[in-house]
Amino acid sequence: MNTVEEWKQNKHPLDVVEDVRRYAEDDLSFDEIEERAGDGEWERLKWAGMYTQKQRGYFMVRTKVPGGRLTPAQAETVGEVADDLARAPEEHGGDAQNPLFGDAYLDITTRQDVQMHWIELEDVPELWRRYDDVGLTTVQGCGDSARNVLGCPAAGLTDHDCFDAQPIVDAVSEFFTENREYANLPRKFKMTITGCRHDCAQSQINDVGMTPAKKEIGDEWYYGFHARVGGGLSDGPRMASDLDVFARPEDAVEFTRAVAQTFKELGDRNNRGVCRMRYLVEQMGADAFEEAVRDRCEVDLLSRGTDLTEGYVGDHVGVHDQKQDGLQYVGFNVVSGRIGGDEFAEAARAAREYGTEDSTVRLATDQNFLVTHVPEENVEDLVNEAFAADYQPDPGPFARGAVGCTGSEFCNYGIIETKNRTKRWARELDERIDTPDDLDVVRMHMSGCSASCAQPQIADIGFRGETVAVLGDDEAKARVDDEGTERFESEVDEPVDGAGDDSIVEGMDVGLGGSLGADNAFIDWIETAVPADAVIPALERLFESYAEERRDGERFYGWSRRTDGDRLRSIMQQADADVSGGVAVDD
Repeated sequence: MNTVEEWKQNKHPLDVVEDVRRYAEDDLSFDEIEERAGDGEWERLKWAGMYTQKQRGYFMVRTKVPGGRLTPAQAETVGEVADDLARAPEEHGGDAQNPLFGDAYLDITTRQDVQMHWIELEDVPELWRRYDDVGLTTVQGCGDSARNVLGCPAAGLTDHDCFDAQPIVDAVSEFFTENREYANLPRKFKMTITGCRHDCAQSQINDVGMTPAKKEIGDEWYYGFHARVGGGLSDGPRMASDLDVFARPEDAVEFTRAVAQTFKELGDRNNRGVCRMRYLVEQMGADAFEEAVRDRCEVDLLSRGTDLTEGYVGDHVGVHDQKQDGLQYVGFNVVSGRIGGDEFAEAARAAREYGTEDSTVRLATDQNFLVTHVPEENVEDLVNEAFAADYQPDPGPFARGAVGCTGSEFCNYGIIETKNRTKRWARELDERIDTPDDLDVVRMHMSGCSASCAQPQIADIGFRGETVAVLGDDEAKARVDDEGTERFESEVDEPVDGAGDDSIVEGMDVGLGGSLGADNAFIDWIETAVPADAVIPALERLFESYAEERRDGERFYGWSRRTDGDRLRSIMQQADADVSGGVAVDD
């Protein structure tokens, strides 16, 4: 067993939830927690939904939101908790800790979770008490167990639905949450369940993906799910494999339990680098894995029926008609997923004020959110609310498709800053690049390291953080303006903190051509170790060539994919910047 497995064997990781309450009651410091419980406690705390920040003494806390669906009361509580508790101390900048986002914000994630930073241990029981009042939890938001179950954020709202799968999402989530039998798996276990024809819940890159299907049984047709397994990103990305399975809705919980049982028994607990379920599926082969699942399943799984998935949409930004007469939903654009806690609470109150009694706030996998069940006559008032000023539902294509992970600001693994840069770059690219009128979105995803939390491999343009040694002219590097914020015209190529050498800067690998859906493919990494200040000029040159060579209706990823990699690299290198002027530094 690897060290993490030994820690989990020494104490069941779910026991840490009660430990947190005791630590808070006893007012223990981080050093005292280590003295009492050992180093493994920091790993086990993930089962409480808590990650230690790089700033010692503080936590990132993750809230699970199955299918992304929140009632207005739940959303208001989430926003108020962030506004009250997710505040940086004065020694870390206080209200001005982030020059772009300020303080007391929350992050919407690509798994329809909510993350908050600067949470102190003493405040966690209060956070949980407020969550208990509205039916929310952080338990198993992290750790080697079933993570938040994804679903379509527009489930039940549109004609894209074959059926509303949210009740199944909730049932599966309820089964696995606090279930000690399945809370210690070889690694994280990610599921997505949707009844929507447009696979925005991303079944192709999850450990388990359940998508709508129908099958004739006897003389009648029944709706249910087809299943695919073994998808994932990070190092060793893999598209999920289809199984010859039709699962009836009432059998979804048992099917996912059988998959988890298979993973639990057969998954690798030795080499943590290859213990995700996709490696097991790849090693066994999809057919053998399916047989192992059937052997462990307590219901009869039928063979595949008729697949009902028609493609991949990916976002719900904008004002859209619902299938309920006279109602619309509004998809607000939150560039990089970060929004003030007070703003999110105001969005919840607006949902209550302008929507019907069925109104909800829903989180999407592209880090945006929806307000649903709004009568048409109320939509204008909703989008003119103060909270919506920075999150309008009619963004430019780069802002609409921008996704950013936590980055080096808080994450122990992050190599580069991502949240500020993603928002700034998206807005500036929308100003500077004249994209075709029919190109509504350019998916630009930035991960601060190779862990792929921002899902760069499925983006039109993907970034993966690197520490870069710049070999070119130092005077070509841009600097910071008087206010300390970075301008597009002088994208900062600042030295990396602690590097001891001003030629060591933040940079990134740049990839092109990723997508999900019928034409799914991972990006090709076209250029590596690009200094940050060279990326925007390189993208401008790429989009000039795209505009000249684009076929009718062709999206950027399609053009990138049919263009030779050497030529794409050559186009980038024609930019007025030293695109190839750096080499990756071993971190």
